[in-house]
Amino acid sequence: FYCYCSKSGLDEAEFAKFHSGVKRGDIVGVTGFPGKTKRGELSIFPKSFTVLSHCLHMMPRQKAGPDASVKKTDLWVPGSTRNPEAYILKDQETRYRQRYLDLMLNLEVRQIFKTRSKIISYVRSFLDNLDFLEVETPMMNMIAGGAAARPFVTHHNELNMKLYMRIAPELYLKELVVGGLDRVYEIGKQFRNEGIDLTHNPEFTTCEFYMAFADYNDLMELTEKMLSGMVKELTGGYKIKYHSNGLENDPIEIDFTPPFRRLDMVEELEKMANLNIPKDFSSDEANKYLVDACAKFEIKCPPPQTTARLLDKLVGHFLEETCVNPTFIINHPEITSPLAKWHRSKPGLTERFDLFINKHELCNAYTELNDPVVQRQRFAEQLKDRQSGDDEAMALDETFCTALEYGLPPTGGWGLGIDRLAMLLTDSQNIKEVLLFPAMKPQDEPSAKAPGT
Repeated sequence: FYCYCSKSGLDEAEFAKFHSGVKRGDIVGVTGFPGKTKRGELSIFPKSFTVLSHCLHMMPRQKAGPDASVKKTDLWVPGSTRNPEAYILKDQETRYRQRYLDLMLNLEVRQIFKTRSKIISYVRSFLDNLDFLEVETPMMNMIAGGAAARPFVTHHNELNMKLYMRIAPELYLKELVVGGLDRVYEIGKQFRNEGIDLTHNPEFTTCEFYMAFADYNDLMELTEKMLSGMVKELTGGYKIKYHSNGLENDPIEIDFTPPFRRLDMVEELEKMANLNIPKDFSSDEANKYLVDACAKFEIKCPPPQTTARLLDKLVGHFLEETCVNPTFIINHPEITSPLAKWHRSKPGLTERFDLFINKHELCNAYTELNDPVVQRQRFAEQLKDRQSGDDEAMALDETFCTALEYGLPPTGGWGLGIDRLAMLLTDSQNIKEVLLFPAMKPQDEPSAKAPGT
């Protein structure tokens, strides 16, 4: 609503008092009646007018220009392209540090975060309808398990012990399946002490679920249903527009129509790069072959050059670059998947998939390894990588291994990056665009100036 106030609506003294005491940004209370102006705009015609809260800063204005004509009613919708050039507040640094200003001045940004909320609501509703139980697991752990990542370290004063902020909830959730909760999921924050870039933030949101008596084939089908259904509900169709090459270039179209494409990791890598990788991935021969392959294609792999890291670099260079529309990369080697079950018909491989969209990993899932003896062996192999300098390799979690000894039913486990999915559906090229309060470097000196545009 607009508030239409004129001298004819108030007496001279009231109008002068109102006009002198109110400025842009103030929050006001109005008593009056609704109506339309001569231009046909729905408005409130005030009888009384009270300032409820003063704005003590000069608010940025919409500058005159071709973008100034964008109507407030032309709201952005999920799956369509964004237009940051039309924003009243354009400076990224100010937008991220003072998000309240961003939300106040840029209506499109409000829609972005409403869409993020709808994404989480859809995932929760989808799983609830499949009889999953939402649970909460600890954020601080004695061992940083469940993923290959560098953790944040903190200290518990009373117990005088080191604790790690969780990098994944996986091991706790599988212990719940051991206990008889056959379908569980958790939507929450993970923390990884790694780089900050366009697709990474130190704390980020994931959804993980574990489904007893299911395997990775079931999970691929479920993933297709969830994501294609979500895109259809939010956008009205299966295709979205996304500026994958920057806002200055034309957007690409990403098609979520099921079924999604599937690539067998090792088979496709060998085919595309004309390689013949030794089948014993744990051997020195395989490691040397992959070192030479990376050198041949000028693919850099900083030390430690473990077989898992070398393979990851090659897959990133050859396979991931082809994954624009949703694509499952399946059947990863055991050395890259310490928590996944061995493949039922392909020795040395696991029943695992990663879902890539727009060349970025969005989802990771596998048939869970439920043999405690093999699990200990896998952890031992990871320990070798840690000793060779890979501090992202997994540590042995004896509590989890003990839980496996009580019997984990055949189970499928699945993890989705909520932030990256929100980026795709909101045409956001920077993860900071879908985090209300993203991690930022400290400012040198706090500025007392009002934010500019």
